[in-house]
Amino acid sequence: MSIQTLEPPLTAATELSATLKKQGFAVLDSQSVVELSGTTLEALRALESTWSALAPDQYLKDGGRYRYRRHGSFTVNGKDVTAVAHRAHWQPLSYNALHGGMHRWFEPIEAHVSQAPAWQALLRFLGGVASEMRGLQPWFVEAHQFKIDTADGIGRPTPEGAHRDGVQLVAVFLIGRHDIKGGETRVFDMATPFGQRFTLTEPWSVLLLDDERVIHETTPIQPADKNGWRDTLVVTLRAGSFLDDPALVLKKIKL
Repeated sequence: MSIQTLEPPLTAATELSATLKKQGFAVLDSQSVVELSGTTLEALRALESTWSALAPDQYLKDGGRYRYRRHGSFTVNGKDVTAVAHRAHWQPLSYNALHGGMHRWFEPIEAHVSQAPAWQALLRFLGGVASEMRGLQPWFVEAHQFKIDTADGIGRPTPEGAHRDGVQLVAVFLIGRHDIKGGETRVFDMATPFGQRFTLTEPWSVLLLDDERVIHETTPIQPADKNGWRDTLVVTLRAGSFLDDPALVLKKIKL
């Protein structure tokens, strides 16, 4: 079945910084990702099979069983990428009205994935983008491998709706999509009526978002025929520290 989609507004690799500065988001095709990160498409595609080993998301408040994920935390300081001890993913209600305020302990990203040269190259690339936006500094990085499926008829990539993540830079890599309709990306400027909608379809293309300027969401997916799925890698970069529960931070200070 042929599924009609809106083509993403691609940005040339040489225009990435200018485009992010102008409109708060940019979309790169896989060739630009390879060019800017210094890895190869073959090395990136070698990671794709690991999306079949994700664990069910046990925290969905809508009762769904459509999301699988793994989570990891890192610091990126120039060319240095360092894995951080496994930690809970936490967001305040102000950024995630559905799942905010919860300490969500997802299964960790597998070591052979996070230690792969292609993975490390992606994080270094994103650290460079964030430093170009906000100045050279260490970045506190959270990475999420997601699989959304349609086994129950519908899957919601962003059940919380249009949102910010409380960071400086968000990267959404499309890993693959199979036998689905929907999954449309929507980006809205926070200060103006400007917005765009499009669908990521090319493996290892990426949407980069200045999280202080835009909000984003992805529409639900449905099966085009039989059960389908959509795989993504979402990476967030935050200045200063990880986004942590203030009560937990205060407790650590008192200790």
